[in-house]
Formats: sequence, C-alpha cells, structure tokens
Amino acid sequence: MKTRTGFLFLIIFLVNNIVFSQIPNSGFETWTNPNGYNIPDSWGNLNPVTTTAGVYTCLKGTPGSPGAAYLKLVSKTVTGMDVQPGIAVSGALNTTTFQGISGFAYSDRPTSMKGKWQFMANGSDQGYISLYLTKWDAGQNMRDTIGELKYLLPGMVMSWQSFTLPITYNNTEIPDSAMIIFSASGNVPVDGSYLYIDNLSFFGGTVGLQDKPDQGSLIIFPNPVVQDNLLIDVKNHDLTMSSIDVLDFGGKIVIRKELKNQVFPISIDVSSLVAGGYFLRVNSSEGTFSRKFIKQ
Repeated sequence: MKTRTGFLFLIIFLVNNIVFSQIPNSGFETWTNPNGYNIPDSWGNLNPVTTTAGVYTCLKGTPGSPGAAYLKLVSKTVTGMDVQPGIAVSGALNTTTFQGISGFAYSDRPTSMKGKWQFMANGSDQGYISLYLTKWDAGQNMRDTIGELKYLLPGMVMSWQSFTLPITYNNTEIPDSAMIIFSASGNVPVDGSYLYIDNLSFFGGTVGLQDKPDQGSLIIFPNPVVQDNLLIDVKNHDLTMSSIDVLDFGGKIVIRKELKNQVFPISIDVSSLVAGGYFLRVNSSEGTFSRKFIKQ
C-alpha cells in the first residue's frame, strides 16, 4: 500500500534488538513556551492556531505517570473556528486538514507501541491513535507504508492504565521513518472529549532478521469465523513457530497457544471470544507476523 505523504528526514537511526524508547519526547517531559503557551517538543498541535482565541487543545498535564508531565489533549470550542480537536502528531501537523505531514527517523520493526493513557469521549465522539511506519520509494517518488496501527478509543478510561497496541505489517521491508497521531476526537469533534498520554515506547524490535516471514504466507480461515475453531496455515511448512497469540484491539492477549508440534492446519479454539475484531499473531524463528480476523 502506498501513501503520498512527502516526509523529509535528514537522519536515520539504526536500531538493534528490542527498542524501548526511540520516540522523541516519549515521556512528554520537555515543553517550550514560545508565545505564552506550552507546546511539547517534537509534537505538532493546534495551539499556534487557537492561541488567537486564547484557547489551547494541547496542554501540559502534571504530574506524569511517571515523571513530571504528560500530554493532555482536549477538544474545545474556539470562537470563530467551531470545535477544534485535541490532536498531536510526532512531527509536523497540517492545522487545516488535521493530517500529519512529517514524522521522525526510525528504522526498526517493533511488534507493538506501549504507553499509559486516560480518555473519555463526549457524546458519540470517538478519538483514535494511529501509527505509520514508512519508507521512501525513490522509483515511485512516494512513501511506502511498511506497517501501521489504527485504534479507535472505546468507552472511557478514567485513571491511568497501561496499554499495548499491536502493529500490523504490509510487507517485509525496514522502514526509515515513523509518525504517531493522537486525537481526542473523530471526524466531528465534540467539546470536552479528552485523551491523556504518557510513557510511550516501541517494543519488540526485529532489525537484524534478514529473512522475515512474508505476511502473505500466513493463511487463516474461515474469516469471519462463525464456528468454534480458527484454522491457521502457512505456505512454508518448514517455518518454526513457537506460539500463536490472539489479541483484542486494545493489544491485550486474550488467547495464547504454545506450539510443541506443528501439524498443519493448526486449530485454535476461539469459542470464548465475544463477537468483534481481533489480531492473530504468529511468533516464529524468523520473526513475528499477523493477520486481522472477525469473530461473529
């Protein structure tokens, strides 16, 4: 999948093994005050636009969890601008379209993004978290999306809780950049919706694995699954699998199957799952790869 976002980066960090924190200002401890209002270093937001009305949707919350500060995003009504979303992007933000236009240099394939959050939607509003890992394709003169994460915030979390969100990969390439978007609101912002974020990190880097499994080699059926069992197969039966996980969209492992003997197709009992969407993650000697599926 291609995305025509024209990111420009000067430095590419080479990351090895597990990555615990390669996100700029990941703990939101560093803020500047350019014109009488706070902005988190390395994170684009709407404060430079809404300051004309004396309203700020990106705030420095204290204390952090852990640390002295956290990112506090609150959607607010701004005179002459309607409701503006509490939104922040790890890089630069287009303040008209609310789309990210740049990110930060990054060259690993983490399995998940972790952190702490609080959030609440006002009315039917629904915030979201997005992550795009991309690589510049000089031949096509555009960015290729290597991996991504898209998560809609469900319900509410009124006190600090840890989260782990799985990253899905589209191919086996190594990215050269990353962009994270946090938004307290969806397409139609509602005043009062909020999202607090702190203590971000990537987890489970895989740089150094030259022969990563092809996402297309993983076959799951039926999908949607309406019976008790989901069947898993791979094109390369020589691939050594250690375990298979089923994760909900919040990144929580709800089923884990340890594999001692590989007899294909592998069957997983999903009768305990409620209807909805899930990630199937295969952990193997050649890396980690995943597929989405629906339980009906």
